[in-house]
Amino acid sequence: MSAALPPGAWAPAHAVARRLLSPIQRFLQVEAASGLVLIAATVIALVWANSPWSSSYHHLWHTELSVSLDSWSFARPLHFWVNDGLMTIFFFVVGLEIRREMHEGELSDLRRAALPLVAAVGGMLAPAAIYAAFNVGRAGSAGWGVPMATDIAFAVGVLTLLGRRVAPALRVLLLALAVIDDIGAILVIAVFYSAGIDADGLLVVAAGLTGIALLKAIGVRIPTVYVLPGLVLWAGMYQTGIHPTLAGVVLGLMTPVRAWSRAVDDFEPESPAAHLQHVLHRWVAFVIMPLFALANAGVQFGGASLAGDGWLVFVGIVLGLGAGKPIGIFLACRASIFARVAVRPRDVSVAGLGVVGLVAGIGFTMSLFIAQLAFPPGPLLETAKLAILIGSFLAALVGLTVGAVVLRPTTTKPASEHEAERSTEL
Repeated sequence: MSAALPPGAWAPAHAVARRLLSPIQRFLQVEAASGLVLIAATVIALVWANSPWSSSYHHLWHTELSVSLDSWSFARPLHFWVNDGLMTIFFFVVGLEIRREMHEGELSDLRRAALPLVAAVGGMLAPAAIYAAFNVGRAGSAGWGVPMATDIAFAVGVLTLLGRRVAPALRVLLLALAVIDDIGAILVIAVFYSAGIDADGLLVVAAGLTGIALLKAIGVRIPTVYVLPGLVLWAGMYQTGIHPTLAGVVLGLMTPVRAWSRAVDDFEPESPAAHLQHVLHRWVAFVIMPLFALANAGVQFGGASLAGDGWLVFVGIVLGLGAGKPIGIFLACRASIFARVAVRPRDVSVAGLGVVGLVAGIGFTMSLFIAQLAFPPGPLLETAKLAILIGSFLAALVGLTVGAVVLRPTTTKPASEHEAERSTEL
């Protein structure tokens, strides 16, 4: 049975609106639920790493796994396969989301993208500046990129707990901000946290990109065919010194965002980018990200140091996430609106901008990832992890508390309720 139309609605326009909004609503729903799984994985990692069985925790992630072909062998610890292997799929989905937003989302129109763009830039520069103020010239100076990131799963989860106090436009603003934030984090990793460039690896990167481009030019639409040139691209980036997970971003950005409907027999119900994002998003949200949290959030409290440089790293990250993020986002938004560079959506209040800034201080996944690149194994890394957990927890707690006080309940139903209603209409 076809879905019932609202009174006065025009069927074609209603169908287009549902097609555009459904991916956003599915994305937000998955991210909100993923936050709960991430919390569980983090708690397990913390308890395990500080229990009498802590040695088994570290032994597990140092277990070597190898890929062999005849006399060739590539052996790395399990921790590597999670951080550099599985997280490539995470970055691939990030690339798909960025591509979709550029094609038909908040980043497709400069006027709509202006507010989340300036918010994201302010939310990256302020935390980095606060961290640098405490650590410039010190042993922890390389960690300035750690408090710049926003974890969209936890941030959306906090907004979901606020229910109808959060207008749909506020959720979309947070999503667009987080996507641009991811772009910034990707650029920071590529430029500042990759090893020196190996020229020989660039040839392998070129081979992978050429293979992908040729398959696209031929018109190949089967995703699995792109796995081989994708692996070549990953291997080339690893050899070059660029962090190999960025191969996922490149592949995601190169994925077609238009469905093939040239002829009836060749019709695709959705584009390859939309299909892959729909298929992989739940695997990333409920398997890959929790595994990453399990492998990286196991801070041994005895291994962290809150003395000397360790204390400066700790304060820089906690203040960067808890204060730098909201201050940078709020001031950038207010300045851009005042200067008429950006326009505040009708359903987004000034208080709502402040709440978005607060929950954007939840760094977690990307912050932990950058910390692994910024610090060698040892006390500073353990201290940085502890600071990320505490800073993110404080940002979530303050964001939830302030949101419950300053945001008024709206009459607009949350995306989850709209989605449920549509499913019953079908």
